[in-house]
Amino acid sequence: MTEPRDLPEPEPLHGRQVALIDLLDRLLSGGAVITGDVVLSVAYVDLVRVSLRALIVSIGPENPSPWAIPAASRDSHDV
Repeated sequence: MTEPRDLPEPEPLHGRQVALIDLLDRLLSGGAVITGDVVLSVAYVDLVRVSLRALIVSIGPENPSPWAIPAASRDSHDV
């Protein structure tokens, strides 16, 4: 059986300072899915239910936008 390595203890999150731009960069490079439900009810009767889902990801050459116009189509519109 192998012995555990002497790895340094990770710094606690509450003691670490992270710049907002670094947090956003990490979030957008990997992407995130946000989901939630909102229910409006009166006297325990559900009147309105809204399901929320959002995908947050950066767009770049290796991960193009699904709404982008392909280059071939774009060239034909420039006539």
